[in-house]
Amino acid sequence: MTSTNAGHTGTGDWLVGNPTGGQLASALWIGSVGLLILGLQPVLLGALYTEGHVSGDELALVATAEMIAIAIGSAIVAMLLSARNMHWKSAVLLLLLALAHVWTAYAAGANALMAARALAGLAEGGLVAVATELIARSRRAERIGGFFVTMQTLAQCALALLLALYVIPAAGSAGGFLILAVVCVLSLIVAFVVPADYADLPKDENLTNVLTAPSITALLCVFCYFMFFGAVWAFLEPLGTQFGIDGRTVGLIVSASLAAQVSGAMMATAFEARIDYRLAVAAIGVVALVCSLVLASGPDLITFWMAALAMGFILLFIVPYQIRLAITADETRTAVLLVPAAQLFGLAIGPIAASLLIDGKDFRPVPEFAAASAVASVALLGLFILVSRRRRAVA
Repeated sequence: MTSTNAGHTGTGDWLVGNPTGGQLASALWIGSVGLLILGLQPVLLGALYTEGHVSGDELALVATAEMIAIAIGSAIVAMLLSARNMHWKSAVLLLLLALAHVWTAYAAGANALMAARALAGLAEGGLVAVATELIARSRRAERIGGFFVTMQTLAQCALALLLALYVIPAAGSAGGFLILAVVCVLSLIVAFVVPADYADLPKDENLTNVLTAPSITALLCVFCYFMFFGAVWAFLEPLGTQFGIDGRTVGLIVSASLAAQVSGAMMATAFEARIDYRLAVAAIGVVALVCSLVLASGPDLITFWMAALAMGFILLFIVPYQIRLAITADETRTAVLLVPAAQLFGLAIGPIAASLLIDGKDFRPVPEFAAASAVASVALLGLFILVSRRRRAVA
């Protein structure tokens, strides 16, 4: 979002402004509501497929449309709208998202579902920007980012259990989306705790700040890492089937991986200040490469479990360090506002790109593509370091 004219010098942990703990928590919750769908897609979209509302191909299109819309929504709201009247903007976006969920619950046909989820994605992306704008104003953006991913993942896990065990068996996919609408309406109370106006950043936010070699390489590094995860995650069940692992077991692995994501987010929050971001991003990229190669090798059940859990752990562990990477690339902190968009585009493009390599029922090219994405992420980190050093030398 473009800066307002009401900025003031920050105190303590803030570059500008001085939000209370309650105001910070409310903004992070608003952003978490925007990302609830990331943990719930397997449950909700799986129910849509089981109920015959969409085919397998249509299901992939619906999921991809929402992911891309979230990325676009977060980028548009962060870059083009002012940071004034944030509580009202949060409330409007929550109401729009609630309406999109209700539309989804009663939509008939794949086209209507795709339109409803695209609308939902735009609103969800805007809600994410409410959180990332405030995170960008913190001197400890990485730590606040760690709290953010922890909060959203805990909320996803709790709702996933509620929907899978009680709501969907009783009311189907429609009931699940109506519950999400209720969450949006209840969150309106929290929306009015969000700071009314976010103070100006020290330098004007401008899209040209992102059009630099360090910013572009940093965002591409983030994009490629999430392409790795998106590709493997989307095809985890058919990969397991190919290696003789039944669907129910893969479902248990997915649930356990969500718990590993919570652990990774919490550990990153605790240790982010003790590990250099370059070391963390590079090391996690290597772990991602190893996990991909293991999944491509035809692993047994135990090895498959270990690779999936490791992937879940590193998925969110890396987020605070990616935030530091973006801040280092652009001191105006414009690039960090686009980190969620880079992540979501990676999650959306990864499965599409990997699917082009699948030959019949052989899904081994998927983890091979993921391995290449992990290598590209680490290579882009190396390029970022070289470009940054050269710019400092010239300066």
